[in-house]
Amino acid sequence: MTSTTGTLPPADRRSVFDNAPMGIALLTPGGVLVDVNPTLGQMLGRDPAQLSGVSVLDLVDPDDVPAAQEAHGQLLALRGKPMRHETRLLHRDGSALPVQVTAAAVEGTPGGEVGHLVMIIEDITDRKALEAQLVHQSLHDPLTGLPNRILFRDRLRHALERGHRERTPTCVVVIDLDGFKAINDEHGHPMGDLVLVAFAEKLTSVLRASDTAARLGGDEFSIVCENTERQDAEVLADRLRRSVPERLTLGDTTVTLGMSIGIGSVPGGADPEEAYDSLVRAADDAMYADKAARRR
Repeated sequence: MTSTTGTLPPADRRSVFDNAPMGIALLTPGGVLVDVNPTLGQMLGRDPAQLSGVSVLDLVDPDDVPAAQEAHGQLLALRGKPMRHETRLLHRDGSALPVQVTAAAVEGTPGGEVGHLVMIIEDITDRKALEAQLVHQSLHDPLTGLPNRILFRDRLRHALERGHRERTPTCVVVIDLDGFKAINDEHGHPMGDLVLVAFAEKLTSVLRASDTAARLGGDEFSIVCENTERQDAEVLADRLRRSVPERLTLGDTTVTLGMSIGIGSVPGGADPEEAYDSLVRAADDAMYADKAARRR
């Protein structure tokens, strides 16, 4: 018999809980799980029955616990206002599952204390992966995969801030490919792209763990050398020269490729804002001086 009151019978309400496509949990006001639906159990690789009596904070990635505690406090303070919070829950296999939690505090009696909490948990793995992909694309050159100018600036500022804080030197190496325009003109842009990719691979192969190489645009590349003395940056530049042959063979085509390299350096303790422009300018000036010397 169909209910005429607009409410579901208890058995039907339980069926909705058990078959909901998102994770659902009922908790005490203190955050202890009372009931968990099968979907949430599947998301976490756990038996729902064994989750009863477990604090939800024990299921949160340790790095996310402080934010989860703060969200829990806000939920209790605001009462009837739903709370949305992104966090990571721990799967049984130890992996972290990114989720969005929508929670509400339900009063035990009208105007009384909170009786229980209700949480709806949505797996947002795909959304987080897409966000990470978009961030990566915004910070990396699509052709070579190297960091782009935006990320170069960020890494350089980070290096200079560390240098100021820890009194360590910072160097920048700027590289410009000589003869690249002639390659494009003679062999076409597809061959030019192959040259850029091949050079980026050579460049990456000589880096140290602390170095960041970037493509600034066109045929201009740069390396941020954190905590590096000038003589060490010069060693890196020499290693790069030895690794890139003047005649580069790609498929059936051999091209002539040269490099002009400039190095800028600042001592430890330099003011990051003042050092940034002067460091890049010094590297550029040295690169153009090297290019002019090679034309003689």
